[in-house]
Amino acid sequence: MRIQALPIQLVNQIAAGEVVERPSSVVKELVENCFDAGAGQITIEIEMGGTRLIKIRDDGCGIVKEDLALALSRHATSKIASLQDLEQVSSMGFRGEALPSISSVARLTLISRTADSQCAWRVTADGSEQDFDPQPDPHPQGTTVDVRDLFYNTPARRKFLKAEKTEFAHIETLIKRMALSQFEIGFSLSHNQKEILNLKPALTEVSQEQRVASICGPAFIDSSVKIDFAASGLQLCGWVGLPTFSRSQQDMQFFYVNGRLIRDKLVAHAIKQAYQDVLYHGRHSVFVLYLTLDPTLVDVNAHPAKLEVRFREGRLVHDFLFSALHRSLANLRPEHSTAAAVNWLNESVVDETTGSESLATPPSNKVFDVKSTYHAGLTQQTSLPLTIVESISAYASLSPYAVAEQKPRLPVSEGQDTHPLGYAIAHIHNIYILAETAKGVILVDAHAAHERVTYERLKGQYQQGSVPSQPLLLPIKITVSSAEADLAEQEYGYFSRLGFELNRSGPETIILRSTPALLGNVDKELLIRDVLADINEHGMSQRIQEQSNRLLATIACHGSVRARRRLSIDEMNALLRDMEQTERIGQCNHGRPTWIELSTQELDKFFLRGQ
Repeated sequence: MRIQALPIQLVNQIAAGEVVERPSSVVKELVENCFDAGAGQITIEIEMGGTRLIKIRDDGCGIVKEDLALALSRHATSKIASLQDLEQVSSMGFRGEALPSISSVARLTLISRTADSQCAWRVTADGSEQDFDPQPDPHPQGTTVDVRDLFYNTPARRKFLKAEKTEFAHIETLIKRMALSQFEIGFSLSHNQKEILNLKPALTEVSQEQRVASICGPAFIDSSVKIDFAASGLQLCGWVGLPTFSRSQQDMQFFYVNGRLIRDKLVAHAIKQAYQDVLYHGRHSVFVLYLTLDPTLVDVNAHPAKLEVRFREGRLVHDFLFSALHRSLANLRPEHSTAAAVNWLNESVVDETTGSESLATPPSNKVFDVKSTYHAGLTQQTSLPLTIVESISAYASLSPYAVAEQKPRLPVSEGQDTHPLGYAIAHIHNIYILAETAKGVILVDAHAAHERVTYERLKGQYQQGSVPSQPLLLPIKITVSSAEADLAEQEYGYFSRLGFELNRSGPETIILRSTPALLGNVDKELLIRDVLADINEHGMSQRIQEQSNRLLATIACHGSVRARRRLSIDEMNALLRDMEQTERIGQCNHGRPTWIELSTQELDKFFLRGQ
């Protein structure tokens, strides 16, 4: 066949294949146009999941009569005029493809009025870019785009759509995500004439937190830290969830670049690295973050639907994000949020019929029912931790000897200048420390807490040059595989920096002469075998810091207080004081919570006091 130009409508339909995937894609493009028009209020009406009707109205600047036809033509826009503009895009839209692409696969009506116009003007389009005949309309200032019968002329595309409920769920999720990026705009969303969402403009810090809470759930605000960092022309602000408030899915991760919601591998990696020391395996962090930078430093023209961006200084952005989040999480101390660890138990409610997690907080009578609210991702553990109620009951049934161990001390009162984690009372089941505070009681997993304390000390020592080493009275001869013996010999310097003196003495024999001073009385042969196995499995990659942290975590685990070992009151209080001075103390090296609090008010509820 001869080469020929394609019909305009077919060209638009091809373009629509990249931009208009489903009804939510149409909503995204049109709402972004509302942002660019300077809207203060956006109203979205949906019928039948968007297949019958998508109607979006704003009170923005509007479009003059003479430009309506151009607005429905391909590659026509008011947002850029040169290559230089394209390299520093600050608007949401810029290609001029949305309206003609949508009109080629639906019945579109565009109505708009500017502030100085006598009336609004209305045009209809079918993607052919011809025969536009504007008609007057009583519409107020702003713009309405009415999209009906989506994919009516492309039945193959319509077959791929999901059920009405599913398609609307995509739209609702999208609007919530977009509402988090534009606090100054009010949003109204309805489905089949029923109001689903009504968000007023949020112009104060309090109202912004209320909007975040209405979208992410109040537990998110209660279990997050607000951050605001600036360096090297970059600014990061927003909310990051405490490690104890995690999800089994990545469904509560919102990241915006210059107000644009994006998905980016570099960003995802930086955030994952920041949480790697504190997040339980298989869990995902939660956050609402806003990165602001010079538009010339980010290419927003990297994806047809503008969902991905490309940073011109990727390493700078990655390191900035990692540093800001890493320090935010490291600086958390018990005094910042004494209820933080309890949220780890509260954050999700699992629907027994669907297996999905809700964003809402659990009912109040479920707050301490660990077996009901425990993370879905942890249910495969061989045993669950005790519930708070069971732990308190265990304390009540302790032997007189266990309670009598404590030394006389002054009672803790609300007005005293006490330590945030209080003072030890007993060692429950030789596992949990029970401490009294001015506000209630604290339960600490002694092994998990000591593991974090040891780990952070080892990291600090390693970063300063080397881990202090302690010679063994009697060297230990260890039989290993030839590959492990080779590894020990090749990485002698690396092991030395970790605090080990490890020499090869035969084809399958190594001699351990020194270990890290922090280790104390542990099974050193087992530790060496574990460390060698860890390196063998993961390899000595170029990411030395990440590899070193993994090995230091293994060392810390071996060197920490073991479960079932009874601690004295002095030992328990010493651990509590160390915890108060340790970064990331809310979680052990594996991401499990190290402590939780039960306030006096919550204790009163158990016994119906004051009722």
